Amino acid sequence: MPESPASTMFRPPINRAMLALDRSFFKKSIPLSAARIRDNKHISRYRTELGHDLLKLDRMPAVRCVRDAQGQEAKALLLRPEVKLDGIIAFLGFPKPNQTKTERELPGGRMAKVLPDASTWSAKLSELVQASHVSLAPYNLELDYDYWNYHDIMSAILPVADSSDIPTGFSIVGHIAHLNLRPPYLPYKHLIATVLLDKNPTIRTVINKTDEVGQRNEYRTFSHELLAGDPDLNVEIHEEGCRFRFDYAKVYWNSRLNTEHRRLVEEFRPGDAVCDVMAGVGPFAVPAGRKRVFVWANDLNPDSFASLEDAVKRNKVRVASISLLKVSECSCKCQVERFVTTFNEDGRTFIRSSAKELLQTDTRVEISKPVSRLKQSVSNAKPIATLTSPKTFNHYILNLPASALTFLPLFIGLYAGREELFAPNADAQLPVIHAHCFSTKSDDNRAEERKICQEVSEQLKYEMRPGDVETEGEVRVWDVRDVAPLKRMFCASFRLPGEVAFRVAGNER
Repeated sequence: MPESPASTMFRPPINRAMLALDRSFFKKSIPLSAARIRDNKHISRYRTELGHDLLKLDRMPAVRCVRDAQGQEAKALLLRPEVKLDGIIAFLGFPKPNQTKTERELPGGRMAKVLPDASTWSAKLSELVQASHVSLAPYNLELDYDYWNYHDIMSAILPVADSSDIPTGFSIVGHIAHLNLRPPYLPYKHLIATVLLDKNPTIRTVINKTDEVGQRNEYRTFSHELLAGDPDLNVEIHEEGCRFRFDYAKVYWNSRLNTEHRRLVEEFRPGDAVCDVMAGVGPFAVPAGRKRVFVWANDLNPDSFASLEDAVKRNKVRVASISLLKVSECSCKCQVERFVTTFNEDGRTFIRSSAKELLQTDTRVEISKPVSRLKQSVSNAKPIATLTSPKTFNHYILNLPASALTFLPLFIGLYAGREELFAPNADAQLPVIHAHCFSTKSDDNRAEERKICQEVSEQLKYEMRPGDVETEGEVRVWDVRDVAPLKRMFCASFRLPGEVAFRVAGNER
């Protein structure tokens, strides 16, 4: 549907040839009418009564200061373009020496008589004008580069057929805007970055990804180019009440996974033991630790491990050592115990070594009621509960979508010969594994569920099918997010089948 002139008159001027940003080019003067208020104390009332007549423009206040015929400052309400101040009612020929204010010169030197044209006014506006409560006056609305937003400016520069094609899909990580520009926009990359920087006060740095995540190395980092702003990529992130500091060029972080981080942590109960095999800087581990979940968090990347260590200390969820531990709760507002133990190992080794070590580890935390430091020292606080870490993990997190499913063979025979640790011989259940992965995308994900279950089956050498986590042999396939037009991220969650966990080497199916 074609746009009306009124809807396009506030757009910025167009320059499809611009490759270097010229802010001075973006200027526009728009002739409007304004309702000048006789008595300023009535401005709120008239603003309500004239709602239909007022200019409604994003980021543009309707109330303006104007000057009357005597040069006195007065308040006025900007009116929408359709409300006309006056109209030409008769031609008067050529100008005379004593031209009046109600006469206007037309092209060709002819003159016309100008009188108010109330046909475009609402009944309320006409009433207020006739009662001399307001008077109409011309007003030139001046717009410049500072007024228009990123999308407005880009729509006036980029050679796109549709405004929906404007590149807007960028991630914000701390003060960094992370772009992933498609080839058609690469000639405009510096222009895009400069406007993005101008229009987002919290952004100081704009970068563009130049390869796929993990393409350069196994640490899931990526190559990038600085397009605009500060080259410093050290950021501080706040997520789920936790603070993370890291060099974005050296570790993996995806702010769009915040919902997935929260979802999985909500499945953990206080006192559970969780093995986070590819923990990164700790987006699962640290919030879980704040929830009083015992977490063994591992990452192969030394830089991720250093940032994970920092996050554990910064958010006060550290376990001092892998031994019998008694720690009283501090009286700070967050009331966080030290629940997270960190490791810097290969994930394939860690899956099996951590299971063995946990069996030999006693970790106990005494929870004390917070007390005022002025009344009593923390060391004297009486414990109100004790949390003891289980001897086996309740959950494993494999958050490495490109290859997590290939780690599943490490769970074959993980507890071979240790059937007595689990139901029906004990209270403990075999662990639930949460493995992230990529697949194609469809409307109902049915085909993807089957493909993922087939891959899990092949890796475990045990038949798995779509279904519920609590039913042995079934997999819950959770749709995490779209990552590309034909690519989607999923989380395959299932309880480790007993036949797989207890399988003895050599008894392969």
